Amino acid sequence: MEPSSTSYDPVGSTDWGLRLRELAARHGVPGATLGILDLRKDDPGQVTLAAHGVLSRATGVETTTDSLFQIGSITKVWTATLAMQLAEEGLLDLDAPVTSILARFRVADPDTTAAVTPRLLLNHTSGIDGDIFLDTGRGDDCLEQYVDRLAEAAQVHPLGATWSYCNSGYSLLGRVVEQVTGMTWDRAIGERLFEPLCLEQTVTLPEESLLHRTAVGHLGTGPDLHPSPTWGLPRSVGPAGTITASAADVLAFARLHLTEGRGPDGQQLLSAPATAAMAAQEAELPDPYSLGDSWGLGWIRYGWGGRRVIGHDGNTIGQSAFLRLLPGSGLAVTLLTNGGHAQDLYQDLFREVFAELADVAMAVPLAPPEEALPVSLEPHLGIYERAGTRIEIAASDGQGTLRDVPTGTAAELFHGEPEEYPLRAVDASGDLFAVRPPGAKTWRPVVFYRLPGGERYVHFGGRATPLVEGATAPG
Repeated sequence: MEPSSTSYDPVGSTDWGLRLRELAARHGVPGATLGILDLRKDDPGQVTLAAHGVLSRATGVETTTDSLFQIGSITKVWTATLAMQLAEEGLLDLDAPVTSILARFRVADPDTTAAVTPRLLLNHTSGIDGDIFLDTGRGDDCLEQYVDRLAEAAQVHPLGATWSYCNSGYSLLGRVVEQVTGMTWDRAIGERLFEPLCLEQTVTLPEESLLHRTAVGHLGTGPDLHPSPTWGLPRSVGPAGTITASAADVLAFARLHLTEGRGPDGQQLLSAPATAAMAAQEAELPDPYSLGDSWGLGWIRYGWGGRRVIGHDGNTIGQSAFLRLLPGSGLAVTLLTNGGHAQDLYQDLFREVFAELADVAMAVPLAPPEEALPVSLEPHLGIYERAGTRIEIAASDGQGTLRDVPTGTAAELFHGEPEEYPLRAVDASGDLFAVRPPGAKTWRPVVFYRLPGGERYVHFGGRATPLVEGATAPG
């Protein structure tokens, strides 16, 4: 039997520790921590923490509220905050070409090389192929080497033409930070954010995580759930996703953005206008169902029941993390997990938390109608491809399928195997579909669309992937 710790300093009438344990067990999540920050309370009970399960099914070590989990791409908001600090100090111009800072920077497209700016990296509209997980070693020059090797990186879409989630852009942004500060990204984020926020359970390197009670990711689901043979991401991916932290420290970072950029001692680490600018809309999403409806400078933006919520998710090798903030209310919630159907746990748990504590109705996930719609896939058949992924859309006997094939370094790093799903139409538009992994509750949207120039794309998993082979493919 897997042990669990209970919550303390309860918020509201619900025992959130009990709900975490019940829902995590239902969704096959081996270990998790939940953190709730409520600044409306004036006593030390502003923070509620709860823990469930084990850090590793191989060792049976109990998850406690001070356990560390990989927060994955939530790291991007920390890197964005660091970039905004530098911009406020006049050390970084968000709208100047990256080449004005990194003279050797190149990607395959010369127009992007000349014109891409830190702002376009922050809001994921650069078009640079986003899932280039190059391991350039553990040295302090890993980001410099990574950027040098981006010279062959392709464009998944023209600069600024649409939106596609871009890990590569944040590694590039981390190298910009290094050039501006004269420090490694790890040291810069430590000195400028970890230390002034008094974070003692937040690290960026695996050897630092060994000093703490740290989670191991799990792959598979149900009876096949097992600890991952690989613990973490390469150091070159650091600015995009290698922070490991406790739930309390994630909430301490969230507090910075709920208090107009002030640290725990009242020090202004980021101005109120800069904090607001990070949460303001920068880009709309072709798929407003998978993540949020729009993007800021680092933050994802969600519309829940007429209220504006900001946040970010993070997924590494068998670990998933979630953070949501309700600006103006002083409420932030984080969930850190190490496997299983974490997305389903997030949906159920956060829906209850935000309804009870803020009377906010979380958006209902997209799902197809119970009766299949007779929508033709013919206009979308073919192969769509970018670095790390090949998506095959096919149809047989009236049934459409999506086959997602991990490729290259991404397949090796994430131990990915091809997955095939039946495609279900969500409406009669002929462009909006959904798939659902076996055993999962939450559907994953699939959006087909064209750019103004006629180029065809599928948006799946937050990425724009161009059609490369099919009746309407270019060439």
